[in-house]
Formats: sequence, structure tokens, C-alpha cells
Amino acid sequence: MSEKETNPAEVEATEAVTVEAPVVSEAQANPEKFLKEFDWHNYEEGIEQVADTKLEEFEKLVSENFVDTLDDQVVEGTVITITDRDAIIDINAKSEGVISLNEFRYNPNLAVGDKVEVLIDVREDATGQLVLSHRKARVIKAWDRVNNAHDTGEIVNGFVKCRTKGGMIVDVFGIEAFLPGSQIDVKPIRDYDQYVNKTMEFKVVKINHEFKNIVVSHKALIEADIEEQKKEIIGQLEKGQVLEGVVKNITSYGVFIDLGGVDGLVHITDLSWSRINHPNEIVELDQKLNVVILDFDENKSRIQLGLKQLSKHPWEALGENVKVGDKVKGKVVVIADYGAFVEVEEGVEGLVHVSEMSWSTHLRSAQDFVSVGDEIDAVILTLDREDRKMSLGIKQLTPDPWTDITTKYPVGSKHTGIVRNFTNFGVFVELEEGIDGLIYISDLSWTKKIKHPSEFCNVGDNLDVVVLELDVEGRKLSLGHKQTTENPWDKYETEFALGTTHTAAITEMVDKGATIDFNEDIVAFVPARHLEKEDGSKLGKGEEAEFKIIEFNKEFKRVVASHTAVFREEEAKIVKQAVRKAEAQAAEAKPTLGDANDALQALKDKMDGKK
Repeated sequence: MSEKETNPAEVEATEAVTVEAPVVSEAQANPEKFLKEFDWHNYEEGIEQVADTKLEEFEKLVSENFVDTLDDQVVEGTVITITDRDAIIDINAKSEGVISLNEFRYNPNLAVGDKVEVLIDVREDATGQLVLSHRKARVIKAWDRVNNAHDTGEIVNGFVKCRTKGGMIVDVFGIEAFLPGSQIDVKPIRDYDQYVNKTMEFKVVKINHEFKNIVVSHKALIEADIEEQKKEIIGQLEKGQVLEGVVKNITSYGVFIDLGGVDGLVHITDLSWSRINHPNEIVELDQKLNVVILDFDENKSRIQLGLKQLSKHPWEALGENVKVGDKVKGKVVVIADYGAFVEVEEGVEGLVHVSEMSWSTHLRSAQDFVSVGDEIDAVILTLDREDRKMSLGIKQLTPDPWTDITTKYPVGSKHTGIVRNFTNFGVFVELEEGIDGLIYISDLSWTKKIKHPSEFCNVGDNLDVVVLELDVEGRKLSLGHKQTTENPWDKYETEFALGTTHTAAITEMVDKGATIDFNEDIVAFVPARHLEKEDGSKLGKGEEAEFKIIEFNKEFKRVVASHTAVFREEEAKIVKQAVRKAEAQAAEAKPTLGDANDALQALKDKMDGKK
């Protein structure tokens, strides 16, 4: 690059020096005389005065026409030439500077004559060229402007470049700043992409100089206006007032409504007179709607709103022609253990208690009869318009099975039922829907001793029964199972009569004796003293012997047997026979009383010898 033309100041300085040329010429003509007579002192002073004056003038001209090319100073330059790769910038230095066009990508319309801010990057490169930087100059100026905006609260424009984790990246004066998602707007943002590639106004809220981080906010700009609106709205709030709002957020328990800077909550129970599972069944985000103010706290910071209150209560609109005994159709909306709530009209519900779902006295869960969403028919049992309560019944749609109970289930008739439930004292058996009967534990078996009904049968089993008693007014039915078969104890009463003997083995030894299983029904008890054998020893477990029935109780199913009684009876027979024989002989021989006594003593001795 060629240097500039000669400055006029330089020409003037040169001409000023040449004024003294004639003096030098005289000295050359007669140098010895000149050197002796010349006033060297005055000459040197004159030369210094001339040089100082001209130097001052030269420095003044330079300072007025050339910039001080410091590394950290931003100066303004003019674009004088644009090539394919570079822009030539005049900054009033001794030579022009060069900047790559890549630094002007943000400004595709750069033209010759444009003013741009630059920073001296390299005073002189290997080719002697002055290298400038527009990008660095923009950064320095941008940080100055950002710091100033932060200090003064100035509103700045920024270009939203892209999304990032937790927010957006914004270009502010060429510097990337972070816009948190919570600082975009006063309401929650659902679609961040709608802000990308948009220019918006921001406020610089935080600068971290150490890490060169900038945080901006768009929300801060509108909060001031909203705060004013909020104060105005809060000051005018009254219960019963109807306002227009926008659905701001939907939760499982209710809907938040933006009333223009003030948020209020519509609880899920105040959205609709009908039952709903979730608020999104009624409203959607950003929907505009009217709401009524139900209540608020002293500071009016918590506002309770209502939507359903804007319409008439369904009970008030319920026709007068609806009355007890009417058949209605409805939808099951809620199920509880004790019953089901049925919506017969929008916002009008009736309760079907579980006891009104079936004629059966065996209560079950409501879920056994209906499910949520079922369309069912029912009969109105009670209706209270003041308390807005209604009870319904389903079983009333079918005939009461107890109406002709005496015809269908007379005493003594046999039937088959299903075991539905156990109690400690018996079993409930269902003969048909609505007809349950009780079998007492003592009526389950003729022979088995049952401690709990579960030992005899299981829930769901089919069981043959006989109707024993029938109470129509009390709706009670007494059943028996053992009565379906013949009582084996009637036969055993003869077979195991007192004094009969039977051969069996000892089944089990117990504390006070032993037990014998004569058959599957008869278990006899043998007292310990009746286990004694003829030789004086006692019977043991598994030992077979002959037993005599010494007690039989049909009512309590008690049988007692004895082995000892068998041979003791034989001894008694022998004694009786001996007595009769002795008496007969005495009658023939007419013996004396002493002879008779001798004979008896001999017989006694003989019996003692056997023992």
C-alpha cells in the first residue's frame, strides 16, 4: 500500500530550513575568516528556536489528521473499498486497515462510505499492513452498552437466536445473553419455539463479569404494567362480581384463571354441577371465560372463583312432575362400598344403597352389581328438594321373592343352595337371589362334631337343604342339611344298646382312658378302670378285646364301653349259678346251716384262687 502525499506542513518546514542556505555559501567561500568571525552562540540559539517552532506546528498537524493507534481503543473508520474477501477501512492513520468480510456477516448490506467501529488488532503485519478488527470493537462497545443498560435500567432490543436448556439464547449488541424460561412472560410458556428468530425488548437483570454471563428478562418489562393493573383490579373486587379471565393453568384439583394480572382459582367442585374426573373435561388452556368471585382473603391475594355458579342449580330446574315411585334412567358416576351415585339429570344425583340393589339379605359390595359409566334403571325411593337428596332402588324393578315364599319353600321341602357366608354358629345358604337361609352348626351332620362350619364345607359349594322353619314377617328361613339323610343314630340306638358286646381294638389312649372306633360314626370312650383285663393287667393301644356298652346317649352322641364288665359279668353268673345249685342241694339234703356256710366258703375260696 503506498503512503499518502506529502503533507503541506512538512513542505513548509523544509522551506523554513533552506532560508539559511546563503550563510553556508559565504562560509564556503572564505571558511577560515568565517569560522573566526562567526557568532556561533547566537547561531545555535536561533537554530533551536526555529526547530522548536516548526516541530510544534508539525505535531499539531499530525494530531489533527492522524489517530493514535492504541491497541485497546475503539475508533470509527470509513469503508473505502470492498474486495471479495476484505473491507478496506480508513481510520486516518498513515495507512488503511484491513478487516475480513466474515466480521460483517451480520450486515450483508455493507457498502463503501459506511462508518464502522474498529479496533487496532495488529499495527503492522509481516507485509507492513495495518490489521483492524470490527468484531472485537463490537464486543467492547457492546459490553459498554450492556453495562450501561444494566446500570440505568435501559430497555434494549435483542434477537432470539435459539432454544437452550431452561430458556433461550438472545443476541444483545452482538453478545449472547441468556433468557430464562421463567423470564419470558408472566404466564407459563408451553411453546418456546414461537419466540425463536424474533426481535424483542429486554431488560438486563444480571451481569457476571468474571464469567462474562448476561441474563436478560422480558417478563420484567410487563410486570410493572401488570402490577398497576393488579392493584386496580384488587381494589375493585367484590363477592359475586363476574369477571372475564383466561385459563392460565390446569391442575388435577382446579383451574387458575388470569384476571388481568391477578390469578384466581376455580376449584374442581366449582367448575360444573355434574361430577367430573379432571378439569380438562370442562376447560382448556388459553380459553376465555366468565367467572364469578366467590371469596377472597383480607389481602385479596387468594381469590376463589366459580364457574358453575353462573348457571342455575340443576335441582332448581328439576321438574315438579318428578316424584317418589317414578322410574328413572341414569348413569353411574361414583361407586362406594355402601352404594353407587347415579346421575339422573345433569347435576342431579341419587344414591342407590347396596341394600337396595338386590333382594338378597346377604350384603355385598356395590361393585358386584354396577360399574362406573353404566346406564341403569332405578326407582325413586325418597326425594328431598330442600336438602337436594334422592335415594334410588334397583331391586324394586323386580318382584319381591318373599311374596310367594310359602308356596315355593314350604316347611319340609328339599332344595339345593349355594354357601354364601360363614358365622361361628352356622352357614348362610342362598336358595335364589333374595332368599337366604341359615343352617345352624348342629344341623350340618348327624354324627360329626363340628367346631366351625369351614370344617364341613366351603363358600360357593352347592349344599342340599331341608326347610325347617319359615318366618315370613321376619323374612327368616331356617334350613338343615343333616335332615336330607336318615339319622344313623336311630339304627345305632338298637345296634349299640346297653349291655350289647362288640369286639374292637383300642384306637387311642387318652388322659382318663381310651377311645374305640366301632365305625365311622361311633367313637366310644373306655374309662381307665374299665381297661382292666381278667389277669389284672390293662389294655393298650391297638390291642383287640371284647367290650360291653355300659352307656348310650343318642341326644349327645355319647357312647361308653367297658372291657372289665365282660368277665366280671361271667363271674357274677357263676356265683348266681353256684348259689342256685347250693340252694337246690340244701333243699334235697336239708343240710344244716353250718353245712351251707361251709359250701359257700369253699366256693369263695375257689373264686379267690382264680383271681
